Amino acid sequence: MIVVGRIAGLYGVRGWVKIYSHTEPRKNIFSYTPWLLLRDGIPHEFKLAEGRPQGKSLVARLDGVNDRDEAARWLQCDIAIRPGQLPAAGEGEYYWSQLIGLTVVTSEGVELGVVKQMMETGANDVLVVQGERERLLPYIDEVVLDIDLDGGRMRVDWDPEF
Repeated sequence: MIVVGRIAGLYGVRGWVKIYSHTEPRKNIFSYTPWLLLRDGIPHEFKLAEGRPQGKSLVARLDGVNDRDEAARWLQCDIAIRPGQLPAAGEGEYYWSQLIGLTVVTSEGVELGVVKQMMETGANDVLVVQGERERLLPYIDEVVLDIDLDGGRMRVDWDPEF
């Protein structure tokens, strides 16, 4: 499962909820259905009945959730989708979820660790690599030399002392 957002609050009395989206643009979260709401690590499948921007927020109504009390049961739950719901990435493009978990190795064969998460910084995305210590590597062509999803490895041009 891939987490694409979170139920962030309640909106009105008819079961609508406020959504925090990890998608870009953020309203793209509405293009995925069904949603898997993760409560206590257990996925609960819901079809999206309606969704729209509301001011600076996003709001949605889930099929079968028709009042505020039922909606409140899903507060702070992550919204996930199945990997097959994503469109195929283009040649040389990767979803963050594909990169997380890859072993990062320098061009000289020194293992730096595993990609634990990705961060958006504005200038470029950043790989958070956890090994004997945490390293932040820019996700740019000059640093990331190649990615082998099948082999679970990413080769980088990076000084292990840095």
